[in-house]
Amino acid sequence: MIKEFRTFINRGNVLDLAVAVIIGAAFTAIVKSLVDDIVMPLIGIALGGVDFTALAFQVGAATISYGNFIQAIINFVLIALVVFFLVRSINRLQERMAKEKEEAEKVEETQPAAPPAPSSEEKLLTEIRDLLREQGNTKA
Repeated sequence: MIKEFRTFINRGNVLDLAVAVIIGAAFTAIVKSLVDDIVMPLIGIALGGVDFTALAFQVGAATISYGNFIQAIINFVLIALVVFFLVRSINRLQERMAKEKEEAEKVEETQPAAPPAPSSEEKLLTEIRDLLREQGNTKA
C-alpha cells in the first residue's frame, strides 16, 4: 500500500496539480488584496463614497451582506480575466511555434536532398580509375 502511494505521489501530473493548487492559492490572495484594498475603494469613491463591505440589510435576526458578495464577484471576474489572458498568451505562443515548425519543414522539403555518399564499391572503382589514369600518363 505504501509503495502504491509513493508511485501515485511521484507521478508528474499529481505533483503538477499540487504546485498549481499552491500557486493558485497564493494568486487568489494577491487578487483578493487587489480587489479589497485598491479596486473596491476606487469604485466606492466613484459611486460617492460607498463602502461595499458595509452594504447589508437585516431580515429578522439575519444580516444579508450583499457588499461582500459584490466583492466576491469582482474577485472572480478579475481572476477569470487574468486566467483568460494567460491562456490566450500561451495559445498564441503555441500557434507561433507550430507555424515556425511548419515553415522549417517546408524549407527542408524545398531544398534538394544531399547526394548520398559513395558506396565502398564506388570508392574502389574511383581509385582504380585514378591509378589507370596515372599509369596511362606515365607511359606517354
